[in-house]
Amino acid sequence: MAITAELDAAFPERLTFAHDTDRARLSDVALKAYRRLAEQWGLSGQQAAALLDISMSTWERLKPEGRGKVLSQDQMTRISALVGIYKGLHLLFADDMADRWPRLRNKAPLFAHQSPIESMIGGGIPHMVEVRRYVDAARGGL
Repeated sequence: MAITAELDAAFPERLTFAHDTDRARLSDVALKAYRRLAEQWGLSGQQAAALLDISMSTWERLKPEGRGKVLSQDQMTRISALVGIYKGLHLLFADDMADRWPRLRNKAPLFAHQSPIESMIGGGIPHMVEVRRYVDAARGGL
């Protein structure tokens, strides 16, 4: 849960990520959280890049710890949704299922027999938001 604690501190209120100054201030912590999430979920480089809707070469440039990389509004929104899913799964499951669930094939209509990761790669931000709602509803958060 260290990932979400850092982000909760960095994102005290709901943000739109529309302002360059906000994105510049928050990009380092968002990237750090996303790197950890990618590791926890066992994402391949290709999956990590696809979830952010960026090329592998761009992901390779973003992957190393470094300062000054300002993410786009779209990238910040994607990371926010994914971290929300991560947090919800860790509230829902008390074991390693929280980090395995995103890779498991799912029969729910939302996933159409794909893993949540595969379905979010295909569906982009709207689908990421739906997966977040699904996880929140499963844990009784709605």
